[in-house]
Amino acid sequence: MTPAAAMSPVGGTQLLVSALVAVVALVVLIVRYKLNPFVTLVLVSVLLGLAVRMPPVQVVRSFEGGVGGVLGHVALVVALGTILGKMMAESGGAQRIATTLISLFGERNVHWAMAAIAFLVGLPVFFEVGFVLLVPIAFNVARRTGTSMVLVGIPMVAGLSVVHGLIPPHPAALMAVETFHADIGRTILFALIVGLPTAALAGPLFAKLASRYVHPDPDNPLAAQFVEAEAAGGAGAQRALPSFGITIATILLPVLLMLVGSSADALAPEGSAANQALRLVGHPVIALLLATLLSFYTFGARRGFDRNAIARFAAESLAPTAAVLMVVGAGGGFGGILKDSGVAQAVVELATGARVPLLLLGWLVAALIRIATGSATVALVTAAGILAPLASGSGVRPELLVIASGAGSLVLSHVNDGGFWLVKEYYNTTVAQTVATWTAMETIISVLGLAGVLLLAAFAG
Repeated sequence: MTPAAAMSPVGGTQLLVSALVAVVALVVLIVRYKLNPFVTLVLVSVLLGLAVRMPPVQVVRSFEGGVGGVLGHVALVVALGTILGKMMAESGGAQRIATTLISLFGERNVHWAMAAIAFLVGLPVFFEVGFVLLVPIAFNVARRTGTSMVLVGIPMVAGLSVVHGLIPPHPAALMAVETFHADIGRTILFALIVGLPTAALAGPLFAKLASRYVHPDPDNPLAAQFVEAEAAGGAGAQRALPSFGITIATILLPVLLMLVGSSADALAPEGSAANQALRLVGHPVIALLLATLLSFYTFGARRGFDRNAIARFAAESLAPTAAVLMVVGAGGGFGGILKDSGVAQAVVELATGARVPLLLLGWLVAALIRIATGSATVALVTAAGILAPLASGSGVRPELLVIASGAGSLVLSHVNDGGFWLVKEYYNTTVAQTVATWTAMETIISVLGLAGVLLLAAFAG
C-alpha cells in the first residue's frame, strides 16, 4: 500500500482540522438529524478522504481496508460469541450465573460483581471476546435486579478495558513490554496496582453516578434474545437450569484455551507440531468455536434440546448482530481513512514535537493516535515504537512507560472506534448517551491510569 503520508498532499494542520470537522459532522448528523449511523459513517468517510485530496480510488480502498481490518476479527468473534450467549440464555445458564452473582454480592452490589468478573475474564482475552461472553450475563443481571443496563454494563466494560489497555498478556501491552525492554513481571505488578483502583472508580462508582442521568431505551431487541427464555416461558423455561459449575466451565473454556495458546512456547518446543496445535486452539476464533460446539452439548443436548432447536437458536441469534457489525465495520472504515490520509502521522508529529516529561509524552502520543485512529492497539504499539529510542538511558522505568502509554491508548473513544458502536448497539443507547457513559468511562480510565503511573514513579523511582 502507498505510504499514508503520500496519499494526501495537504499539510498537517489542514489534515487535523479536516478530521475534527468530520468527527463533529458525524455526531451532528447522527444525533441532531437522526441519520442512519452506518450510512453516515460511509458518507462522511468518503467526503473526508476527498476533502484532504486523497486519490478517489484510494479513498474507497482505504475505507474497505478499514472495514475489513475490523470485521475480519470482530465479525467472527461476535457471531460465535452471540451463538454461545444464546445457548447460555435458552438453557438458563445466564440466569444461573445471574442469580448466583446476585446471591453472593446482593442486589445492591451487582455492579461490583460485574466489574470483578470482567476483570478476571478479561485478563487473557481480547476486549471483544470478553464483551460477547459477558453481555448475556449483564442483560440477565439487569433484568432480574430491575437495574439499568448502564449500572450493570459500564462496570463490565470498565473491567475489560483496564486489562485490555494496561496489563500483559494482551498483545499490544506485551509488544510494548518487548519494545521498551521492560520486565514483564514488574509490568504486571505495577499494572495491577494502577488498574484495580482505576477499574473500581471508572466502573462501579462512575456507573452509579451515570445511571442516575442516562436511561437507555428499555426496548432492546438484542437484550430480548438473551432473556426471552426466562421472561416469556421460552424453550428452556420448563427445564432444570444447568449447574453453576457447568455454565462457568463452558464460558471460561475459550479463556483457558487462549491462556494455553499464549503459553505455547513454554509448553512445547517452538515450531513443533504440538506448539502449532496449541497456538491454533488458543486463537480467539478457534477457542470460541470450540466453546460454542461444547455449548451445543452442555446447554443444548444435555438440557433436552434436539438438533433442530439448537440450529434454530443459532440462526435466531445471528440476525440481530447484522446491524451491529455493519456499524462497527463502518467505524473501522472511518479509522482507515484517518490513518491512510496521513491524519495519524500528523498527530504523531504534533505529539513528539512537544517538550514534556517522558511518561507524560508516552501517554500523550498514545492518546493522540487513539483519538485519530480509534484503535487502542494501534495507539499503544505505535507509541512504543516512537518512544523506544527516547526511553533508553532516560532513567524512567520502562514498565511505567508501558502502562502510561497503555493508559493513553484508552482515552476518548468516539465514533471512529468499533468498541464505541459495539457498546452503543448492545446497550441500546443513543450516540449522546454512549459518549456520556462509554466515552467518559474510557477517558476516566486513561486519566486515572496516568495519575497512578505518576504516583508510582514518585515512590518507586
